[in-house]
Amino acid sequence: MKEITLEKLKKYFSVTKTALFKAKESGNRTPLVSEREDFLDMVERYVSDAEHFFSKDDYVNAFAALNYAHGWLDSGARLGMFDVHDSKLFTVD
Repeated sequence: MKEITLEKLKKYFSVTKTALFKAKESGNRTPLVSEREDFLDMVERYVSDAEHFFSKDDYVNAFAALNYAHGWLDSGARLGMFDVHDSKLFTVD
């Protein structure tokens, strides 16, 4: 596959937004309280960037921003700042 389809982009928007919701609702197994808030802020900014690019029909940069967002979510989960146990949404368990 050499292109980012609308279907694929919508799927990644859904997966990332679902993971963000779960991360926000989760507990924190670490003393990294302000760092957790920084991570969530970065994720929200990247999702916002993705929405902006999507509105401009720039699927490549929208997809890239979603991948950055999800990278922050996975990192936070691996560090324990997001106490999530869902290996379909995060690289945990």
